[in-house]
Amino acid sequence: MKKKCELCASRANTYCESDQANLCWSCDANVHSANFIVEKHSRTLLCHICQSFTPWTATGRKLSPTISVCQSCLNAQNNVADNHQDSSDGYRRDDDDNNDDENQVVPLSPPPVSSSSK
Repeated sequence: MKKKCELCASRANTYCESDQANLCWSCDANVHSANFIVEKHSRTLLCHICQSFTPWTATGRKLSPTISVCQSCLNAQNNVADNHQDSSDGYRRDDDDNNDDENQVVPLSPPPVSSSSK
Protein backbone atom coordinates (compact mmCIF):
# COMPACT_ATOMS: atom_id res chain seq x y z
CA MET A 1 0.00 0.00 0.00
CA LYS A 2 1.36 3.39 -0.97
CA LYS A 3 2.00 5.89 1.78
CA LYS A 4 -0.03 9.05 1.55
CA CYS A 5 0.68 12.52 2.85
CA GLU A 6 -0.90 12.98 6.28
CA LEU A 7 -2.21 16.44 5.32
CA CYS A 8 -3.41 16.25 1.72
CA ALA A 9 -3.47 12.52 0.83
CA SER A 10 -1.01 12.96 -2.07
CA ARG A 11 1.87 10.54 -2.49
CA ALA A 12 4.28 10.91 0.46
CA ASN A 13 7.95 11.72 -0.25
CA THR A 14 9.37 12.31 3.23
CA TYR A 15 8.91 11.07 6.77
CA CYS A 16 9.40 13.43 9.70
CA GLU A 17 10.24 11.53 12.88
CA SER A 18 9.57 14.57 15.10
CA ASP A 19 6.07 14.99 13.68
CA GLN A 20 5.62 11.25 13.08
CA ALA A 21 4.16 12.09 9.69
CA ASN A 22 4.55 11.13 6.06
CA LEU A 23 4.46 14.28 3.94
CA CYS A 24 4.50 15.26 0.26
CA TRP A 25 7.02 17.87 -0.93
CA SER A 26 4.51 20.73 -0.75
CA CYS A 27 3.15 19.96 2.72
CA ASP A 28 6.67 19.27 4.01
CA ALA A 29 7.69 22.78 2.89
CA ASN A 30 4.57 24.34 4.47
CA VAL A 31 5.05 22.56 7.80
CA HIS A 32 8.81 23.00 8.10
CA SER A 33 8.92 26.65 7.10
CA ALA A 34 6.58 27.63 9.97
CA ASN A 35 9.43 28.59 12.33
CA PHE A 36 13.11 28.04 13.03
CA ILE A 37 12.43 25.15 15.43
CA VAL A 38 10.52 22.90 13.02
CA GLU A 39 12.97 23.87 10.27
CA LYS A 40 15.55 21.80 12.18
CA HIS A 41 13.49 18.59 12.02
CA SER A 42 15.37 15.80 10.30
CA ARG A 43 13.32 14.14 7.59
CA THR A 44 13.98 10.81 5.92
CA LEU A 45 13.44 10.60 2.19
CA LEU A 46 11.15 7.78 1.09
CA CYS A 47 12.07 5.42 -1.73
CA HIS A 48 10.64 6.58 -5.04
CA ILE A 49 9.71 2.98 -5.91
CA CYS A 50 8.47 1.28 -2.73
CA GLN A 51 8.26 4.23 -0.29
CA SER A 52 10.37 2.57 2.39
CA PHE A 53 12.98 4.62 4.24
CA THR A 54 16.19 5.42 2.42
CA PRO A 55 19.50 6.30 4.07
CA TRP A 56 19.04 9.93 2.97
CA THR A 57 17.99 12.51 5.53
CA ALA A 58 17.63 16.27 5.24
CA THR A 59 16.74 19.36 7.23
CA GLY A 60 15.67 22.86 6.32
CA ARG A 61 12.67 24.95 5.38
CA LYS A 62 12.04 23.51 1.93
CA LEU A 63 13.54 20.32 0.55
CA SER A 64 14.11 20.19 -3.17
CA PRO A 65 12.14 17.40 -4.82
CA THR A 66 14.59 14.53 -5.12
CA ILE A 67 14.31 10.98 -6.30
CA SER A 68 15.80 8.59 -3.77
CA VAL A 69 15.92 4.81 -3.91
CA CYS A 70 16.34 2.33 -1.07
CA GLN A 71 19.04 -0.34 -1.18
CA SER A 72 16.53 -3.16 -1.75
CA CYS A 73 15.07 -1.52 -4.86
CA LEU A 74 18.54 -0.62 -6.13
CA ASN A 75 19.67 -4.25 -5.75
CA ALA A 76 16.51 -5.50 -7.45
CA GLN A 77 17.03 -3.12 -10.39
CA ASN A 78 20.67 -4.18 -10.73
CA ASN A 79 19.67 -7.86 -10.74
CA VAL A 80 17.07 -7.23 -13.45
CA ALA A 81 19.64 -5.36 -15.56
CA ASP A 82 22.24 -8.13 -15.09
CA ASN A 83 19.75 -10.84 -16.03
CA HIS A 84 18.65 -8.86 -19.06
CA GLN A 85 22.26 -8.49 -20.28
CA ASP A 86 22.98 -12.18 -19.70
CA SER A 87 19.98 -13.41 -21.66
CA SER A 88 19.59 -10.75 -24.34
CA ASP A 89 22.19 -12.13 -26.76
CA GLY A 90 22.28 -15.80 -25.80
CA TYR A 91 25.62 -15.85 -24.00
CA ARG A 92 27.04 -14.65 -20.74
CA ARG A 93 29.16 -11.51 -20.77
CA ASP A 94 31.50 -13.03 -18.17
CA ASP A 95 32.79 -15.44 -20.83
CA ASP A 96 34.09 -12.59 -23.03
CA ASP A 97 37.36 -12.38 -21.09
CA ASN A 98 38.53 -15.74 -22.45
CA ASN A 99 38.34 -14.66 -26.10
CA ASP A 100 40.71 -11.69 -26.08
CA ASP A 101 43.06 -13.30 -28.62
CA GLU A 102 40.25 -13.43 -31.21
CA ASN A 103 39.53 -9.69 -31.06
CA GLN A 104 41.63 -7.29 -33.09
CA VAL A 105 41.63 -3.54 -33.40
CA VAL A 106 41.54 -2.44 -37.02
CA PRO A 107 42.10 1.24 -37.88
CA LEU A 108 39.37 2.91 -39.91
CA SER A 109 41.83 4.71 -42.16
CA PRO A 110 45.44 4.10 -43.14
CA PRO A 111 48.11 5.86 -41.09
CA PRO A 112 49.15 9.28 -42.37
CA VAL A 113 51.94 9.32 -44.90
CA SER A 114 54.97 10.96 -43.43
CA SER A 115 56.55 13.58 -45.60
CA SER A 116 60.26 13.14 -45.97
CA SER A 117 62.54 15.75 -47.36
CA LYS A 118 64.51 14.72 -50.41
